[in-house]
Amino acid sequence: MLNFRLPKNDREYYWTSHSKSKMLQYRISEQKIKSILNNPSRKESGVAPKTLAVMVRNDKPKRKEEIWIMFQVVKTQIPKLKFQSKRRVIISVWRYPGVSKKREVPIPEDALAELDKLQNELKIQ
Repeated sequence: MLNFRLPKNDREYYWTSHSKSKMLQYRISEQKIKSILNNPSRKESGVAPKTLAVMVRNDKPKRKEEIWIMFQVVKTQIPKLKFQSKRRVIISVWRYPGVSKKREVPIPEDALAELDKLQNELKIQ
């Protein structure tokens, strides 16, 4: 995809390499993810510890699907500004074919491995 722009980390969002690769794989833009985070159809606790999963329906005439985002809210210290802020760590993004049942959030195994690695890097408590 020539026109696809990968997101960059900022004060509000941290994008894992796993989430970036899944965005490319499923052709989901940064703006679409942000709009889902701000206005989800369904919100559930994630399978991984201290995570949330949000979903929005993305039905087409010939297929039904959901777009899921697993993320974690962490407090970060901003040294230059000397205050703490909340940052959303986008862990994984995926399309789910069909309609998922409530409380059965399907999460890929590679996303769980990425989360463990990320928690160790950021020293999340």
